[in-house]
Amino acid sequence: MDDLDRRLIALLRTDARQPVAALAQALKVSRATVQNRIDRMSAKGEIAGFTVRLNPEAEAGRVRAVMMIDVEGERSAAVLRALRQRPEVECVHTTNGRWAMVAELNTATLAEFSGALDAIRLIEGIAGSETSILLKTIAF
Repeated sequence: MDDLDRRLIALLRTDARQPVAALAQALKVSRATVQNRIDRMSAKGEIAGFTVRLNPEAEAGRVRAVMMIDVEGERSAAVLRALRQRPEVECVHTTNGRWAMVAELNTATLAEFSGALDAIRLIEGIAGSETSILLKTIAF
């Protein structure tokens, strides 16, 4: 990936629905160059896909949280497979700190949230966890 690719990705992160012509104009290159680079990065898997980022207020009634997870020994792969099966787990980050993983959770109600915590804590290989409900998100 070169500097032009990184600048293109930065623009796409801001608004992935920008027309190719607008991206080309902002980058001062041709439309074909932009389209070719998007196609190439997509084919190589560098761009994994395009998505919608919701305003946190659009889901104001939902319960969102982060769960820090400690994993026993070499059980990370099995824990990840189990977490992948949980619909309330939006994504998992592996870390190098005190916790082996950080999972982002999203449920409709506190009752669903409580059930999710109970189920996740019972996953074989999870040695401990700490969960914090997200009260407010400040997007940059």
